[in-house]
Amino acid sequence: MLVLDANILIRAVLGSRVLSLLTKYGEQVDFMAPETAFQEAREVLPAILERRNVPVPPAMAILNQLADLIQTVEAPTYRSYESIARERIAYRDEDDWPVLAAALALDSPIWTEDTDFFGCGVATWTTDRVELYLAKAAQEERRTPPPNLL
Repeated sequence: MLVLDANILIRAVLGSRVLSLLTKYGEQVDFMAPETAFQEAREVLPAILERRNVPVPPAMAILNQLADLIQTVEAPTYRSYESIARERIAYRDEDDWPVLAAALALDSPIWTEDTDFFGCGVATWTTDRVELYLAKAAQEERRTPPPNLL
């Protein structure tokens, strides 16, 4: 399991590497993101796309399709971790607390390009290294026998 920050969602729309990793490992690894990450991506992507002269509607359609690969973590799942998440990220970007709270609630690392998460007490992976984590998680998933054999 891996909790994704909004910047990873944005990278999935703008480039090929993140989308390739999501597709490659989506069967073995649960990708999760709080709804706030999707909201942030929806808010900032149009301006980025316009600056890059990329048509907005097709790119936003890709963002919407990411919901097939990434499960949304609803606020009730992580709400009890809000105060500790805010405390841990307060000196950086407190608006990112839902991503950290979701990671704490799910006992999961975070995939981000945002250094604000570094040192927050949860493992963080950047795109240039995350495949190390994903490959190991996928290998462990293959070793786990189906539930009916336990």
